[in-house]
Amino acid sequence: MDSTGKHPSPLRVAAVVAFYMFAALVMVFVNKAVLNSSPDLPLIFLFLQLIIAVILLHVANVFSSRVEIPNWDWYTAKKLFPVVSINIIGLVFNTLCLREVEATFFQIARGLVLPLTIAVTPTRFHPRQATRVTIAAGLVTMGFFIGVIPEGNLPVSSIPSSRSLVFGVFSSLSIAVHSVLVKSSLSYCKNSTIQLAYWTNAGSAILLAPFVLLHGEPAKIAELIATSEWKVNVFVVGSLVTGSFGFLLCVAGLLSIKVTSPVTHMFSSAARSVIQTLLGVWIFGDVLTTNRTISLGTILGGTMYYTWTKATEQVQPQASPDLEALDKAKGDMFEGDDCQRREKQTLSD
Repeated sequence: MDSTGKHPSPLRVAAVVAFYMFAALVMVFVNKAVLNSSPDLPLIFLFLQLIIAVILLHVANVFSSRVEIPNWDWYTAKKLFPVVSINIIGLVFNTLCLREVEATFFQIARGLVLPLTIAVTPTRFHPRQATRVTIAAGLVTMGFFIGVIPEGNLPVSSIPSSRSLVFGVFSSLSIAVHSVLVKSSLSYCKNSTIQLAYWTNAGSAILLAPFVLLHGEPAKIAELIATSEWKVNVFVVGSLVTGSFGFLLCVAGLLSIKVTSPVTHMFSSAARSVIQTLLGVWIFGDVLTTNRTISLGTILGGTMYYTWTKATEQVQPQASPDLEALDKAKGDMFEGDDCQRREKQTLSD
């Protein structure tokens, strides 16, 4: 039901789901294209995305009172420091993971979001539900390990490095820890998800800026500009597109909260995963082996089973983290300055 207590029309639900899927897919593939063309500039690319999202939040505030821009104060900044810190750590690991693996393997590399979130969340399960949750987490974990098994028939460019898998695991762990921190953080933002999104993006940009300089990326840009091989247009346009679509994912997240259910999101996420995999093969020539297909199917099956468990069992309010937030986080952490994922997790909790 929407805010008026009425069930949204099927057309409205379909429009919101399609909008979200399109925005998320654009984010993944434009991000990957930019990182392929500018692999030495991951931090400044992420920094630009965060800045663009903040600017667009200010622009939206001019046209809509629903977009609340918070007042800056040190007390709130100190209280939100943990959640902002883990956010930017997760985004950096996520960016580095996407840079080093194929788009079709990206979901496998970060496939441990669900089990890690369940592991770090203080939870009391009903015995029957605990069994189902354990099965779901076990399926997802098994899918991850199936996907990372070394395969001898892969071309060298398609073999994920040990470093990329470490990035993926730490990215998943960051999402898990963030899902715990975000609930307590909302109270410092007047219970406004938009304010929390603003603090998250602006704070993350501030924390990231020194590392952009320490990594020497501004100097690398100067070097790349001096060469004729660097596709500067891809980097500039890609930054604008991903920053803008990151902001749109905030809007998509808010809309989906109002008009979709966890089950609806479950099927839309499943469809998006399949489309993303097929597009990765088509656009980037990614290799889709039998192992990877089984891995993706197992991870998807585990997350869908968990969502079904959450949707069909009557649980206490603090029973467990909501997979609608977790699955969005898993799919979209990098795919849009993580604004949508934060809002979704917050409201779900």
